[in-house]
Amino acid sequence: MKSQKFFWGASIASHQVEGNNVNQWTEWEKKSAVNSAKNAATNLEQLKNWKEIKSRAESPDNYISGLGVDHYNRFKEDFDIIQKLNLNAFRFTIEWSRIQPQEDIWDEQVIEHYKEYINELRSRNIEPLLNIWHWTVPIWFSQKGGFKKRKNLKYFERFVERITTELFENIDYIITLNEPNVYSIFSYQQGLWPPQKKNIFTAIRVYANLAKAHKVAWRIIKKKYPEMKIGVAQHLINVQPSRQHNFIDEISVRIIRYCWNWWWLDRISSYQDFIGFNYYFTDYYKGFRKTIIGSPVSDLGWYLNPQGILPLLETIKARFPNKPIIITENGLADEHDTYRQWWLSETMKAIKTAQSQNIDVQGYLHWSLLDNFEWAFGWWPKFGLVSVNREQDMARIIRKSALWWADELKEYSRATYEEKS
Repeated sequence: MKSQKFFWGASIASHQVEGNNVNQWTEWEKKSAVNSAKNAATNLEQLKNWKEIKSRAESPDNYISGLGVDHYNRFKEDFDIIQKLNLNAFRFTIEWSRIQPQEDIWDEQVIEHYKEYINELRSRNIEPLLNIWHWTVPIWFSQKGGFKKRKNLKYFERFVERITTELFENIDYIITLNEPNVYSIFSYQQGLWPPQKKNIFTAIRVYANLAKAHKVAWRIIKKKYPEMKIGVAQHLINVQPSRQHNFIDEISVRIIRYCWNWWWLDRISSYQDFIGFNYYFTDYYKGFRKTIIGSPVSDLGWYLNPQGILPLLETIKARFPNKPIIITENGLADEHDTYRQWWLSETMKAIKTAQSQNIDVQGYLHWSLLDNFEWAFGWWPKFGLVSVNREQDMARIIRKSALWWADELKEYSRATYEEKS
């Protein structure tokens, strides 16, 4: 690998770990938890681990974020764990609903909390990658129509202006938006997430408005900090045809790749200093129907193909030839830690291969540092390098795969230092 500094780190999102949030998602949780529990068998019984997760998935409590994993109060403890894992970067979200709980109210104590949060990372020589928005919004903003209405971008603009002034002085990397494609489709086309709309045209409008929101944020931040490195965290899928050299499969895959992976990124290409993306799985399509591949799969049933990140890196290089790349999320739901070490090892090999092809990969952030609230699935999926026992004082226990990775990164750092010397 290159001898220049490389960001090895982990990611979290505020709503999934902080606890005691009040936003549009917590309101939806209260309304939907009972139905989510009733429908669990229908939605999840095909999973290999259904018998094991059944009692949790059929409990309404599973679908309430509640206390989270108390990261808001225990962040220093969690940062110490980051150091133990030999990581040098950390991606986190600031919670808009905490900072601006009402349209005309700004919580200065919360702003001071995030200032301390950033300073604690800096004091440990951990690079903070600040994510502005990860799907949750204040209730008042949601009641106005959220990102569905272009005129509402003025509220997001005011928020970005405030945090740019208050929080960005000690930051070098900003991620404006997380997975706008996932949010637009799941919330406004499939109706699986709040506000549970089912209209493809509304979904497209939200998607386009989020591109505008990114550009608005870019201009505000660059005006005050022209050297700031700004990007997004787009969700990319390694989409492949089920039948090689089949005309229909090849055409459908090209369409799906463009619509899901590239349409939005193309529209903000001049407003990115780096290409950030999240990768979790490879999908195979027969025509426009996704086909089942088999094993190995994660606890969520996602086909595990860590090397599938390589063709995405190659395509980004070809599509955006002058942009460095940061892998902003990458991981798997793996409660028993069966595949995580293999996943990390294969992903590191894929990154090394990409760099040997002169692809400028500058960082890898694993999802997630901690077991967390996995949105509509609730608490049972376990993505963390660190397990959290929410029944026993939120006890943190580093998984074996994470300890293995820490040793690998220690050796990597030693080899890099010797190469420089």
